[in-house]
Amino acid sequence: MLRGGGQTVKRVGKARLASKRFASHSAQRTRPSSQRRLAVTSVVAVALASSLLYAGQHTVYLDAPADAGKESKSNTKKTAATVVKGETLGSLAWGSNKNHVLSPDSQTPETLRTPTNIEWLQSIALRDLALHNEHAVCIDAKGDVYQWGDGFFGEASSPGKPLLTLRGKNIVALQATASRVFALSASGRIYVLSSSLPKQNLPAGTPTPSSAPWWGTGWIWGEEEDHDFAEVTSNEKLAWGEKFVSISAGNNHLLALTSSGRTFAHPINLNANSHGQMGSRKFDVPNHSSITHPHARRPLELTPKAVADPYAKSTPAIRRTSTSDAPPSNDGVASFDDSSIHFSDRLFEIPALRGIQVEKIVAGGRSSFVKTSQGRVIGWGANEFGQIGLGGNVTLDVITVPTEVILWKNTPAAMRTTCLDVYAGGDLTFFKVERSDGTAIPYIDVLACGNGQWGGLGNALFSNSQGTPLRTKNVSGLLEYSEQTNNLQPIHPHDISISPSGHVLLTLETLARSGPGGGGRDLLTWGANQDYQLGNGKRGSLASPTALEDAEGQRFMLRKKRADVRDLSGRLWKRGVEVEQRALSGYGNSVVYWRICS
Repeated sequence: MLRGGGQTVKRVGKARLASKRFASHSAQRTRPSSQRRLAVTSVVAVALASSLLYAGQHTVYLDAPADAGKESKSNTKKTAATVVKGETLGSLAWGSNKNHVLSPDSQTPETLRTPTNIEWLQSIALRDLALHNEHAVCIDAKGDVYQWGDGFFGEASSPGKPLLTLRGKNIVALQATASRVFALSASGRIYVLSSSLPKQNLPAGTPTPSSAPWWGTGWIWGEEEDHDFAEVTSNEKLAWGEKFVSISAGNNHLLALTSSGRTFAHPINLNANSHGQMGSRKFDVPNHSSITHPHARRPLELTPKAVADPYAKSTPAIRRTSTSDAPPSNDGVASFDDSSIHFSDRLFEIPALRGIQVEKIVAGGRSSFVKTSQGRVIGWGANEFGQIGLGGNVTLDVITVPTEVILWKNTPAAMRTTCLDVYAGGDLTFFKVERSDGTAIPYIDVLACGNGQWGGLGNALFSNSQGTPLRTKNVSGLLEYSEQTNNLQPIHPHDISISPSGHVLLTLETLARSGPGGGGRDLLTWGANQDYQLGNGKRGSLASPTALEDAEGQRFMLRKKRADVRDLSGRLWKRGVEVEQRALSGYGNSVVYWRICS
C-alpha cells in the first residue's frame, strides 16, 4: 500500500498554491517596508511548515475510503500512536524459547504461540542472525558479533542481553553449529569462536588471539580482546585479489567460496566426513602435543562410515567375519582432541570441484551442494532420505563423490530447466528452477526432496523419503501481471529458510512489481509445528505452504524501507539506511527481523 499518497500530496499542493497567491497579492500593493517584508515571509514559512507537518503526521492509504483523511479529534491520538509504531524497527518471534534463544530476557515466556514483539530487537537492524538449538549469534550494524542463549552462558548468570564476543572485525556473515560460530569479515577473513562462553575465556597472561597483529593498539584504548577466537585460512595460497565471499555450515562441516569460484571445506570435528560431505578424506591439523615444533602438523584421514563398514546395516548372515578382510577404521583419530576451536585451522579445496566455476555453496545437515555459473547443481553427502535429489533409482545412503543433480526429469524434451538457487537445511533440500521452452513465458518452480515426515516437502504429503525433486504446491508456477511489460511475469521466491527440525519459511517476491509504496513480500510457512513454530497458534503440522496472517487476519507482509539504525550498544550508527525484514527459521522457532540491505 502506498502511504502518504493522494490526499497528502493534494494538501501540500494546496499549501504551495495558497502561498503563491498570497505572495502575488502582496506584490501588487506598494512596496512594503523591511519589517512588513519579514512578516510576509514568516507567514508563508509558517503556512508551509504547518501543511508539511500535517501531511507527515496523518498517513492516508490509497485503498482507504474517501473520507479516511477526515479524522475526528477523538481519533487523533490513536492515529498518531499507530504511525509512530509503524516507524520503529520492530522484530517478531514465535515458537520455542526454552533455551532463551529468541530472547535472553528471562521475562519472555518459554513458548510464543503467535508472532510476538521481541523487546531487545526493537529499533535494531542487523547484518546477519543465526539461531541454533541452545545458542544464538548476530552481527549488529557496526559489524560486531554478539552471542546469547542458555547453551552459551552455561552455568554463568545471563546479563539478560546479548554479550559482545568479537569486535572490530567488520563481520558481514555468520554460521552457527552446535560447538562453533563462524564469522566472515568484509575483507574475506574467516574467524571461529566457541559457542560456549566458558570456553572463550582467556587465562591470565594469555596474549591476544593470534589473528590480531602484535603491533595492535587496542590496549591503549582499553579494547584488548578478552574472548578467545581463531582465524581459519586456506591450505593453498589464494590468487591476487581473491578472497572468501561466502560460508555455509552443516552439523560438523563448513563450506567456503572464494571470489574466483573455488570451493573449500573445513572439518569442524572428527565427524565432519561421516557421510562424505567434505568431498575428500585426507587433511592435516595442528599438532598441539609437539613442544619442540609449535607449528608442526599431523595428517588426519576421515573415512566415511559407509566406506569404513559397508555392511553396517546388513544382516549378520552376510557381514564380514574375517579380520584380514576388515575395512579400514577410524580408530587412529581417537587421539585427536576436537573439542577446541584450535582443532583445525585450515580450509581444504575440494579436489573434484577444481576448475568448476561455482556461484553458490549450501551445506545441509550432513550433505553439501554447489550451484555452478551455468545453472547446474552438484551434491554429495548423506542421502538416506533422498536429500541429494538423485532420483528414486539411487538407493545409496551416502554419496561420497560430487554428483550432478538432474532437475529436468519428467519434463518435455524442448523444456529447458535452469537452477536459479538452492537451499538446504537438516535433511531437506529445495531448488528454485526456471522452466522455459522458448515459445511462452518462463515460469518458476520450487522443487523439494528429502525427509518430509512432518510435511516439509510442501507437496500435501507426509513422506519420510523423497529422492526425486517434486514441485512444492502453492509456490510453483505463480504468475502476476506486470505493467512494465504489459503481460504476465513469474513470481520468484525471494528467500527460503529451512529449519533442521523440519519447518520451512518461504518469502515470495511480491514487492518488486508492486510499484512505489508497495505492500511487501508474502510469508508462507509449512512443516513441523510441535512448538508453534509456524506462527498460526496451532500445533498441527502443515504439508502445504500456507500464508501466515497477522493479528488482524491480514496477510503477513515483510516490508522494506529506510530508517535510522542503531547498533546493539544503543549508539546511532547511520541515518537513512535501507533495511528489509527477513524471516529466519530456527530449532522449533522462527524470527522476523530487520536486516541491513547490502
